[in-house]
Amino acid sequence: MLVLAIDTATPAVTAGIAVVDGSGVIVRAERVTVDARAHGELITPHALAAAEQAGVTLRELDAIVCGVGPGPFTGLRAGMATAGAYGHALGIPVYPVCSLDAIAAEVVRTDKPFLVVTDARRREVYWAAYDAEGARVDGPHVQRPAELKTDIRVAAGDGALTYADAVGVVPIEPRFPSPAGLVRTARDELLARTEPKPLTPLYLRRPDAVEPAGRKRVTAP
Repeated sequence: MLVLAIDTATPAVTAGIAVVDGSGVIVRAERVTVDARAHGELITPHALAAAEQAGVTLRELDAIVCGVGPGPFTGLRAGMATAGAYGHALGIPVYPVCSLDAIAAEVVRTDKPFLVVTDARRREVYWAAYDAEGARVDGPHVQRPAELKTDIRVAAGDGALTYADAVGVVPIEPRFPSPAGLVRTARDELLARTEPKPLTPLYLRRPDAVEPAGRKRVTAP
């Protein structure tokens, strides 16, 4: 299967082309730029450049894998909207994956559990816990780093590097989701060609904008 991978849940703008078969995942091309303000500007050019480098056209794709967060609203929506638009236009399935799981898929396995911690801004982090095999056992959550109480002492993700002292962990790679990690997370579903789950973002926070509780009274001057 020929798959386009997209993620904009972190400061990294990520797109890549990968081949998936029974033996594993091979990334043929990728484009990654770390710029928290350039998701909307770069994600489509990155996808097109990755396809060109891989020597394929988007019409040759069999599926799309998209990170659905957790992540900040604006950046996350840029990648998801792009993936959804491509899927609709090309008539191919779009498989959502947790972006923290995609990072976990690239952690070098040890005999110990680990965390994935990403920067949620507002002095908070998104995080999830994984066992030694890389299976998620807790999360995802959002909270202040000092409030994250855990016995696990190693963590991947950019938040682990930024808040290592507050969380009490040793940072490990990777920092951001990669095309390989995204596709590996969805590999079983891709090969089984199962019906993808809805493309629903993991915001974890309540929206800042709320509907007014009631109409304001207008008084005559």
